[in-house]
Amino acid sequence: MTETKHAAPNLSQRPALVIDACIMMSGLLRPLLLNLAQTGLFDPLWTDKIGQEWQRNAARLWPIDPELLKSEWQSMQEQFPSANMGDVTPFEAALKHTDRKDKHVAATGIAAVETAHLGPISVLTWNIKDFSRSELRRQQLGLIDPDRLLSQWWPTQRQILSTALDLTVDELVTSGRRQPEPMLGMLRRDRLFRLAGLYELAQKNPAGL
Repeated sequence: MTETKHAAPNLSQRPALVIDACIMMSGLLRPLLLNLAQTGLFDPLWTDKIGQEWQRNAARLWPIDPELLKSEWQSMQEQFPSANMGDVTPFEAALKHTDRKDKHVAATGIAAVETAHLGPISVLTWNIKDFSRSELRRQQLGLIDPDRLLSQWWPTQRQILSTALDLTVDELVTSGRRQPEPMLGMLRRDRLFRLAGLYELAQKNPAGL
């Protein structure tokens, strides 16, 4: 019999984000968010089920070696050993209005609340309509998409975000995963329109005056 994995107590006061599989699908957003998490800006949260959904869909849509995806997932576990919330199935029962296929994502956030994570916890997803915002609020969870989140962070975390963007793109180009191109094009292709606008303004006015 396989022993059920339970998340350890996490007393972090940093914001925490449940990274939905649809976010992990992005070859830009996933490494960008991981680089931002490495700076201590937030704590990432996920489960094996989220990771499996990402790997399955990525291998189906693109010519990516499943072993490479598996290796990347393992690397994520090693970088963020507190991120995996384990089996969150028991927490799905509290969710009556969230889409059935996304209950496990919201339950990941509830599990983090139960582990005494002291910072605000939100579900980060493009599929906002699949979640009940009021239901998540009752579970002490927020709900936000990546473009809104990153653009909200920009005014106070501009240097961290700019550095992480440059680092992420440099890593992607160096590894051959992306061809060199203007940053604005990359951001807009990933639907980060608000962030692209802020980035463009910053390039025109580096001093922020």
